Amino acid sequence: MFQSPTVRTSFIFLAIALVGLLFADIAITASNPWRDLGNFFFGVVTPNFFSNEGLMTALLRTVSFAFVGVALGSISGFLLALVYRWLPVRILCAFVRAIHELFWALIFLQFFGFHPLTGVLAIAIPYAGIFAKVYSEILEEADPEPGRLLPPRTGVISAFLYTKIPDCWVQLRTYTAYRLECGLRSSAILGFVGLPTLGFYLESAFSQGHYSDAGAMLILFYVLIATMPLWVKPKLLPVYILGAPFFLGEGLPIVWSNVGRFFTQDIVPSPLRGEEGWAGMGAWLGDMFVNQAMPGIWNTVILTQVALVATGIIALLAFPLISTHFGGPVRRTSGHVFLVIMRSTPEYILAYILLQLWGPSMLPAVVALALHNGGIIGHLIGRQSSSIRLRSDAPSGLSRYTYELVPRVYRSFLAFLFYRWEIIMRETAILGILGIYTLGFYVDSAIQNIQFDRAMMLILITASLNIGVDVLGRFIRRKLALQTMPTC
Repeated sequence: MFQSPTVRTSFIFLAIALVGLLFADIAITASNPWRDLGNFFFGVVTPNFFSNEGLMTALLRTVSFAFVGVALGSISGFLLALVYRWLPVRILCAFVRAIHELFWALIFLQFFGFHPLTGVLAIAIPYAGIFAKVYSEILEEADPEPGRLLPPRTGVISAFLYTKIPDCWVQLRTYTAYRLECGLRSSAILGFVGLPTLGFYLESAFSQGHYSDAGAMLILFYVLIATMPLWVKPKLLPVYILGAPFFLGEGLPIVWSNVGRFFTQDIVPSPLRGEEGWAGMGAWLGDMFVNQAMPGIWNTVILTQVALVATGIIALLAFPLISTHFGGPVRRTSGHVFLVIMRSTPEYILAYILLQLWGPSMLPAVVALALHNGGIIGHLIGRQSSSIRLRSDAPSGLSRYTYELVPRVYRSFLAFLFYRWEIIMRETAILGILGIYTLGFYVDSAIQNIQFDRAMMLILITASLNIGVDVLGRFIRRKLALQTMPTC
């Protein structure tokens, strides 16, 4: 059935998650969570699309930030992909993509303030690292044969433009379109730190108990994502990209003296700014590690491992919803709609909603991460399972699922799961801004207390943790000889 190393690895991660549950805070602390959940769903089915005059402006700015940020990220990433074989470039890209967009936004807010540049750079910088990695992999897999057929004196640039680009164009375009969808989700959640995108109005609606307003915003966001193939056309992209900067808003003017002070004073460790000097660095680092870094790392790792296994369980349960080997067209269409909602809802927004309904604990974060990532993997595995041909005498129902399909897709499922591991870690850290005691909680607390030196150190620790998990995930995939990830 399964190869023994694959089975052992699965059970090891399951055991780690079960042990993590013993230390995780997954209690529901709301006084009447079912009533609140019912009110929320009632608001979703009775949306109020006309209550907020700024709603359409927020949607327009959400799209604008996404287009400008993704455009800058893709251009920068493409240029970096050309020299990605250099170790310093790979290290730089790994570092910038290991820091979540909200962390970048929190950094830029300290010296750019609520200026459009804050949101644009918060998306563009990590996306540049992601694009560089994926673009370089796509270019490396290009067929070398056309290059050998060129005349001997053909220049390097001409050879690149006439051989590699045509061969990789479809993959590059497909991945960029997928990343634009991710950019819309990233742009939406920037509103939770004060930028004028959808998240800002969603948070305001929830804090005031206006569930019908919040439901309208979520529905419009789902429609925006679902209709992308209709309004994101290649011929219209230049119009969108050139026009988007004019709809970002003006914001407050940038005080450039604040920028200089941030880099020369604010992020310098406090002992080095005072009389203690290097002699006080040991005590400063020790206090930060004991009281902030270690608790944050512990909770981040626990939450990540529990969410990773929960993601796997949901993905395995969800993929039959769209597989052609189960049910008819109506059921599969309903399954597609359900998975679109799951994977289109940003983890941050879903966790925020569940926190309002269930109270502060790790449970909303686990459910949010598992639903979003499980929806993504379930969709990919469901599509893959549909391409499998079964025997005419193959069993049906549960036996078909258990004995025919799961064994055939399980290795691909694990590959996708370990690919998402680092992404789940990134999201787990940032969910601390909502009040869950992961690394993001301590980063946000340090910023609120104007301790930017501690905040930057904690962000560096978060990036290092994400890079470590990414390396470990790659090692496990290589060790188990799991299939290479598709570009999307």
